[in-house]
Amino acid sequence: MKSTGKMPIRAAVLTISDSASRGEREDLSGPAVVEELERIGAEIVETAILADDEMEIARRLQACAESGKVDLVVTAGGTGFAGRDVTPEATRRVIERDAPGLAELMRAESLRITPLAALSRSVCGIRGRTLIVNLPGSVRGARENLLAIARLLPHAISLLRE
Repeated sequence: MKSTGKMPIRAAVLTISDSASRGEREDLSGPAVVEELERIGAEIVETAILADDEMEIARRLQACAESGKVDLVVTAGGTGFAGRDVTPEATRRVIERDAPGLAELMRAESLRITPLAALSRSVCGIRGRTLIVNLPGSVRGARENLLAIARLLPHAISLLRE
């Protein structure tokens, strides 16, 4: 995947982590997602580290989607069962249309590797012409889930651009 028609996929990567947002631990997941997206030809327009705060996450997702600058917003983290894992809820507040097949594909591919994939609550959906994808917060989980859908992203973005 090098591009979707005339231009590469323009992406924002948001790491969702209380400890990384406070500088208590290094963000490794966000850079891993950036690396994988660049490997498949995406242009990274924005990166950020956010706390596990539903309203803050929703505001940033909405701002990214409505900016006209990105085709894809990828989050890493906040998709598990812990009380502070609210990325799916924030995403549902923002999306206008679900894209459940992408989340199902990510879980199905991950289940081949670990039974813990069944605990992922990742959501994928569309706001305007922007695709929003939730990935797990672990480096390995984020990479594996992104790779599971990578081949579909150019076509998905192409459809949203029309």
